[in-house]
Amino acid sequence: MIIGAIILAFACWAFTFGLPQGNFWVKIGLSVIIVTGYSLWWQRPVIVPRWRSFALGTISAIILYFLFYLGNILSAFIFSNAGQKVGGIYGLGHGTHHLLIFLLLLLATGPGEEIFWRGFLQSRMMDRFGKLPGYIIATCIYAAVHVFSGNIILIGAALVAGAFWGAMYMWRRDLFMQIVSHSLWSSFIFAVTPITPT
Repeated sequence: MIIGAIILAFACWAFTFGLPQGNFWVKIGLSVIIVTGYSLWWQRPVIVPRWRSFALGTISAIILYFLFYLGNILSAFIFSNAGQKVGGIYGLGHGTHHLLIFLLLLLATGPGEEIFWRGFLQSRMMDRFGKLPGYIIATCIYAAVHVFSGNIILIGAALVAGAFWGAMYMWRRDLFMQIVSHSLWSSFIFAVTPITPT
């Protein structure tokens, strides 16, 4: 079950980043639907809406946004072509209306990714290998599937975001909080207030 989930995730992200044809946002949305469907086949997630969870998810999304804002500034000192790499990330959605990207990230890919990556895969990893080892393994896999982008900045960003959300999940195992954090962060950073390449 876990091996199947990992293989499926690598295949879906390879399809999303490796296939030049088609709209990127449609492909990533389809990939997330597939892996989420796989996880739902094996288990039904427990998602309990609470005001505290909503508040913590919102605050964490803001914190992560500013971490990425600082990371964008620092990356310019580390990588000579950082601006080009960051621009390449935003270029993936070229030609797609921002409202469509916003709604897709807020309502589909954000919730779906957390249900699969944290609620299913990380949860299973922590149960099998222990909290910390399971968290580390799941975070590394989350970053590794982004290798098909060929963009070192995007892979690093996935590692940071995955570690951040994974730590949150290890702390509370609150899937509603995770969904709020991921959905708000991704929809705003890609469609509302993008971080300008330096």
